[in-house]
Amino acid sequence: MSEHSANLSATTAAAGRPRAVKAVIPAAGLATRFLPATKAVPKELLPVVDRPVLQYIVEEATQAGINDVLLITGRGKTSMVDHFDRRPDLEARLEKKPDVLAAVRRPSELAEIYTCRQPEQLGLGHAVGYAESHVGDQPFAVLLGDEFVKPSEPLLPAMLELQARTGGVVLAFFEVDPADTTRYGIASVEPAEPELADIAEVVKVTGMVEKPKPEDAPSNLAVLGRYVLPGKIFDAIRRTAPGSGGEIQLTDAMEILRVEGTPVHAIVYRGTRYDTGMPLGYLQTVVQIAAERDDLGGEFRKWLVEFVSSDASGVTGT
Repeated sequence: MSEHSANLSATTAAAGRPRAVKAVIPAAGLATRFLPATKAVPKELLPVVDRPVLQYIVEEATQAGINDVLLITGRGKTSMVDHFDRRPDLEARLEKKPDVLAAVRRPSELAEIYTCRQPEQLGLGHAVGYAESHVGDQPFAVLLGDEFVKPSEPLLPAMLELQARTGGVVLAFFEVDPADTTRYGIASVEPAEPELADIAEVVKVTGMVEKPKPEDAPSNLAVLGRYVLPGKIFDAIRRTAPGSGGEIQLTDAMEILRVEGTPVHAIVYRGTRYDTGMPLGYLQTVVQIAAERDDLGGEFRKWLVEFVSSDASGVTGT
């Protein structure tokens, strides 16, 4: 453990607050942007080279020390759970291919995977509310199922530390072009307490606006799909009326807590974020990760340069 990590752990212990050890991944949506592919295959299992999106997200949680993961699933999504199960029949056929065998076994070795069914998709807050019986009154992380960050540029460890220090709500933001604020939830912020500066680039959240026009946006800080929440969020969700789209919004529940005095902070993330929630972002993610792979990157980048520099029409291979 580094001296910095030791100091953070000591500070957390001194605060007397528990650190989140469970993660919740809401994954019950219909993924209409990817139809008809997602009619039979959950969006969370779409491959990024040779691993599904969902595996990258679970790996992000385990890298931060979280080994208890609850999937909030929906109808027709049992294959997500199957991905993290053992396949003895397949493993037996791979005994002479140790590298492939290790890759097949890895999902079942990552974490303890639990599931809960959300019968109707009535908003992110509604989905998170189904985690109460699993989480109890302890803090927990929420990782949305269509984005993840580069493993060498982690975000979640600092968020867990910040929540343990403050006991409140912790969000993550990233900077967007001011012209793009209409696509995101945008935050209004102020400087955070000086004693939090050793964790990361921390700001105090004073409010959030959903998809404002550029001239109305309070900042260019957009919400990234990572949250660390106190257990009292469940009571706030029960008190949250339907909001945007007639759904129970997690943002509205967090605002209830903020107004009632719960501190809300955020980390401004400046690392690499992969967004697979829309077809363009998904394709960009596949290309970026493929280009960085030791086993594929060199040849793939060479082909990609040739493809882009050529007349793309009619090009089918090298």
